[in-house]
Amino acid sequence: MLTRFSILADPMIVVLLTATLLASVLPATGEARGIAQMVSNVAIFLLFLVNGMRIARGEIAKGLANWCFFVPLVAWVFGAMPLIGLGLSSLAVTVLPPLVALGFLFLGVLPSTIQSATSYTSLANGNVALSVVGAALINIAGVFITAPLFALLAGSEAADIGIETIVRIGIILILPFMIGQAVQGWTIDWLKERKSDVAWLDRIVIGIAVYVAFSGAVEQGLGQMFTLLGWAALIGLIIAYLMTATWGAWLTGGLLNVPRGDRIAFLFAGAQKSVAIGAPLAAILFAPDVAGFVIAPLLLYHLLQLIIAAPLANMLGKETSS
Repeated sequence: MLTRFSILADPMIVVLLTATLLASVLPATGEARGIAQMVSNVAIFLLFLVNGMRIARGEIAKGLANWCFFVPLVAWVFGAMPLIGLGLSSLAVTVLPPLVALGFLFLGVLPSTIQSATSYTSLANGNVALSVVGAALINIAGVFITAPLFALLAGSEAADIGIETIVRIGIILILPFMIGQAVQGWTIDWLKERKSDVAWLDRIVIGIAVYVAFSGAVEQGLGQMFTLLGWAALIGLIIAYLMTATWGAWLTGGLLNVPRGDRIAFLFAGAQKSVAIGAPLAAILFAPDVAGFVIAPLLLYHLLQLIIAAPLANMLGKETSS
């Protein structure tokens, strides 16, 4: 029997697969690409506006007060994980297209995913409140940290984040989030009553961003660039990344000497990566014919993290309750 945390029960997987398949058979090219990109930008603006409305300022302050948990989590997510990604990117470029290899670094600098990290923390009998706050704070930090950190580690040739890109990030990501924070006193309760609708907004916006990105990659011949050996290498490297992230986050939580529930929250907030930030950000940072290549590792990582997270959470939950 499938549980509610089963990968087959996750609508996000269906959305990602649908967007990828649609881009493969009916990519947005020519004039349609410009229209699709405009629709994507508007949708991303709306998503970050809603994000600003629904993340309570009080929860942010509460999370910042727990610096013994939050500071190491930030160091792991935006320090250790990007360095691991950088190393794997250097290794991947020997067997994969350069832009796909660059995607390992892009994956590394992304923040945690809030929804699944919280769900699996709950399933594992971890500290759910801390997971919610920690993942939310990491996502907020990611809006400001991810792009410049990626540019710093990738080098100017791979990531030229000039004034135009900075302005675009400010207008499409940061501005709507700040507006949402400013007006959330009037909107947060209304959004809480419509959580399922907001969840579908997340999925649809991500699906649009993935479709636009993969349309450009398909037009550039993404499918013809991978041999069976290339696919095997990509999957193997992603599995290695996920295993390193999972064990590393668990061991780091142990070194902090925090209660088991907090350690579980650290595990899922530290090892999970957010396609909700990654896909929209890639759509802003990169041209459509580049973005699809760069987010390929992210999409595969997202799929595999869901595959291992449910049994891992079940195992931890049984150990906690025994």
